[in-house]
Amino acid sequence: MKALVFENGRLRLAEDYPVPVPAAGEALVRVRLAGICATDLEIIKGYMGFEGIPGHEFAGVVEQASDPALSGRRVAGEINAACGSCELCAAGLPRHCSARTVLGIAGRSGAFAEYLTLPEQNLHPLPGTISDEEAVFIEPLAAAFEIVEQVNIGAGSAVCVIGDGRLGLLAAQVLAARTRDLLVLGHHPENLALLKRRGIHTALAPAAGTTAAAETIAAAGRFDIVVECSGSAPGLELAMDLVRPRGTVVLKSTIAGARGLDLNRLVIDEITLTGSRCGPFEPAIEALASGQVDVSGMIGASFRLEQGLEALERAGQPGALKVLLKIG
Repeated sequence: MKALVFENGRLRLAEDYPVPVPAAGEALVRVRLAGICATDLEIIKGYMGFEGIPGHEFAGVVEQASDPALSGRRVAGEINAACGSCELCAAGLPRHCSARTVLGIAGRSGAFAEYLTLPEQNLHPLPGTISDEEAVFIEPLAAAFEIVEQVNIGAGSAVCVIGDGRLGLLAAQVLAARTRDLLVLGHHPENLALLKRRGIHTALAPAAGTTAAAETIAAAGRFDIVVECSGSAPGLELAMDLVRPRGTVVLKSTIAGARGLDLNRLVIDEITLTGSRCGPFEPAIEALASGQVDVSGMIGASFRLEQGLEALERAGQPGALKVLLKIG
């Protein structure tokens, strides 16, 4: 099969990569469409030390499964394949299983290929009302819903989202359904305009520690909850500027390499710092099917798998919207 393969620090197109063989309880999925995520861009910079086929956002069709109800179905898939028998799995935390593999991220070939395998229990059949293009957003949208699983956000909670990239745009739409007091900060007016059309308040992001940051606080007040989605090291510093004492910072970004953080600020202001990763697929699918979340303006470009190197270069440009790989 054709696949994009990351090995020895280099991404290449392979024309005859072996088709993965599903283990017991797994399905073989023919990938139709894949999305390029910020994590994929970090993978090819060395994040997680991964080698193999990247990619974890996809829509595909089940070609082989032991469950006849899945055969031939169009699906999206949860990316964490857990062991099912450890303490964390028994506690209902399979996404944190220490023995898990993660699609295109850790120990499991991903979606930038013609085929992939996942446990059948990870697959979610798609309703006809959700297109392949929309389905590619289910995994990152589920990650946005994880925020409201972890943090209590009421209608009066003052919430700020830092970042107007792909994840920030999704997180903003999820949070807008929970609170009346939401501000999204970003650097790309064309991206912020997508949220403005949905009635979400936006502004250009100031640099941390600057007069502009102080003016933002003066205008909006400090925030109960700040969600960092910028994918940049300064984003967390700005979040610390904007959150109120005893507030909560939710960190959604994964970045290759080290980042500095003044831990004294966490102690002095008694700030809660919450890491947030993958989330539940069911509300993400429902939100897309119902129109609660609109991704129609969030696709920046589409490429064939054979153009994968060009596609990842485009996805890494500042402010880039979702870049898709057409595979099947």
